[in-house]
Order: sequence, then structure tokens, then C-alpha cells
Amino acid sequence: MMANNSMRIRTTIILITTVVTVLFLVFVFFYFKSQLFSKKTELNEDVMVEKITSMGKLELVKYSMKDVLEKKEIRHILPDKRILFVAVGEVTGCIDLTKVSKSDISISDDSVTVHLPKPEICYAKIDHQKSKVYDISGDWFPGDTQGMMEDIYKVAEKRILQNAADMDILGKTKENAALIFRPLLENISGKKVGIVFK
Repeated sequence: MMANNSMRIRTTIILITTVVTVLFLVFVFFYFKSQLFSKKTELNEDVMVEKITSMGKLELVKYSMKDVLEKKEIRHILPDKRILFVAVGEVTGCIDLTKVSKSDISISDDSVTVHLPKPEICYAKIDHQKSKVYDISGDWFPGDTQGMMEDIYKVAEKRILQNAADMDILGKTKENAALIFRPLLENISGKKVGIVFK
């Protein structure tokens, strides 16, 4: 009977020791695994300001556009090179208020006349995140695809700018300038305000 009790105690001790050892080994395995395979990302940054520019351009209208472009290069021997591209971009019309001087403002007894500079295009840009190449074919040589994509982006930027000009973005900029400035200046001056473009 004592031999049985001694055997049970020995078996229990061995079992407990084995379980504790296995748990310890599992813990050590996962701890070192996380240490060995963990990633650290370091980002070093040195910012240098190259130029500070005073801004005086008031953006008055923005056209957001989509344009579907297909460009083909016809070849006599090999199949034609073709790219189908959907360009998403925007063009903004503005007025440069830094060009307004004291001499551009005429005040009379009952009115104020402000001579504003001509509207201009502030920027035209293609949104590279939203624009998409849908199809490229005939790109037999390694540099063809890259060259076709660079060309289509340049064409798309010119087309978006031209489309905005065709839709009279500068006329809309003039219209919005009058809508914004006239009530503002009338409230400030208490006089009738005329907006004239140079």
C-alpha cells in the first residue's frame, strides 16, 4: 500500500513537473518568437524650407472633371500600341489679389469701383489616386508600358486644362468674383460697388 502511495506521489510530481516544463517551454518559444520576428520601423526626417512664398490668390471656382482618353500608335508591322485611360482631375480659377493696388480703387460720393486683375488658372492637376489605366495593348518592348503611361498622363493634364477653358472657367471666375466681392464691399463701405476687370 505504501508502495502504491509512493508511486502515486512520484507520478503526480513527474506529471506536475512535466506540465510546468511544457508551459515554460511554450512561454519561452512565443517570447523569443516575438522577439526574433518583430519588426521595428524607424523614420528619420530632416525638413528644410527651401522657399516661403506669400500667397494672394483667391480661388473662386473649381471644376472637377473626368475624361476618358484613348491613345493609339498605329504600326505597320507589329500590332498597334493602345492605352485606355480615365483621368480624374481638377482645374481651379482664381484672382491674384497681390496685384490690386490703392490706385485700383476709385471712391466717389455714392459708389466705389474696384479694378481687379484678370482671372487666371491657379492650377490644373490629375488625381493619380482616382485616375486609372483600363487597358494597355501592343506593348511588346519593356519600356513601352512606362512610356505610354507617362505620355497619357501628360496628354490628360493638357486635355483637362483645355476642357476647363472650353467650359469658360475664367468667365465663371469673373462671375464668382463679382458675386463675392460686391456684397462684401457694399456692406463695408455702405456704397454701391462696381467690379471691373483689367
